[in-house]
Amino acid sequence: MRYKYQARTKEGELQVGFIESTSKEAAANILTSHNLFVLSIEGEESKHWYNKSGGFFNKVRFTDLVVFTRQFSTLMEAQVPLQDSLRNLHKQTKNKLLKEVIYEISSDIDSGLSLSQALEKQSAVFPEFYISMIKSAEITGRLAESMTFLADYLEKEAMWRSRIRNAMIYPIFVIVIFFVVIIIMTVFVFPQLAPVFKEFNTNLPIVTTIIMSSGTFIIDWWWAIIFIGSIFTIMMTDYFRSNEGQLVYNQVLMKMPVFGDLFRKIYVARFAEITSVLVKGGVPVAQSIEIASHSIGSPIYQEVLYNVSQRVRAGELLSQILNQEEYYFPTLIGQMTAIGESTGQLDELLSRVSKFYTREVNSLLDNLIELIQPALMLVIGIVVAILFSAILLPIFNLAQGF
Repeated sequence: MRYKYQARTKEGELQVGFIESTSKEAAANILTSHNLFVLSIEGEESKHWYNKSGGFFNKVRFTDLVVFTRQFSTLMEAQVPLQDSLRNLHKQTKNKLLKEVIYEISSDIDSGLSLSQALEKQSAVFPEFYISMIKSAEITGRLAESMTFLADYLEKEAMWRSRIRNAMIYPIFVIVIFFVVIIIMTVFVFPQLAPVFKEFNTNLPIVTTIIMSSGTFIIDWWWAIIFIGSIFTIMMTDYFRSNEGQLVYNQVLMKMPVFGDLFRKIYVARFAEITSVLVKGGVPVAQSIEIASHSIGSPIYQEVLYNVSQRVRAGELLSQILNQEEYYFPTLIGQMTAIGESTGQLDELLSRVSKFYTREVNSLLDNLIELIQPALMLVIGIVVAILFSAILLPIFNLAQGF
């Protein structure tokens, strides 16, 4: 939930802003941890459904975050002062919510908070990995370099998402149109032929009988189909938004042919790249793995990596743990990690792993795009053959009767 707060710094300066938290007490604890004296915390008033729907279209999309990070990176590389950079970004940003977020970040920095602390208060927009990178950059004094990495990383993620989305748009569009054609044939065409076949007492093939019965059922019960379909869609959508639903969805996804291998390699590439950069920035290995678990985008890998981080804290070698999790991490990762641990170049070896699996993902995406169209044509051809046989077989039987 979002809370509006008023607080004072140790110097007595008044600070007003918003914070995301699970409860008012948790919000107060976060503010206190930043050495702020809380004066008041109030939850935002509940919005009407139409305001919520407007917020859906006015949210900080991933592409907005990518553009913001690239622009911020460019300004940092040009050695523009932090506050001047934020003011420029505030002027250039068109998304209203992100514009407000940038203003609040700038105000918090004016009040004495660091950039990472200001971003932490906007955790609904900036992921934990993003904030941790900025924290390590502030310690090492490599803010511009870290922002450049974040921009490159987010752009690569955006490219992967775009390619996967584009690979699926065409088949989904064709399948939807094809189903519309099937429904038209079933509901309007076949019922017109039914009286002809009955008049001549033609023995109908089972395929024709099934399709005609389906058309009759749809005509008689269309309202029930729409109602039950709507309820089912709402329930399934709500379920897959829950933690259990996301876990089930991810398990199914990873067991699918082609897609399972693709997403495993995406998760491995993300893990290697995030951990590599955090370790390079001076973050302890166990903490880096735990942060990566929250940023990887898979509840299954999140649980696995959390257990890995706890075992590393207990003194086990990362390479040995990864070798025991062969289903999630191929043998190559364990071998490369072992070399990195023995040479003291764990960050460099993980970076090489990330680059290798990035190339693998790009290759798999290319193959997937090339395979989708012929596979789709094969399925459509089979269904078209069934439809035509349902029409032509009764006509052929009718012709034989003369």
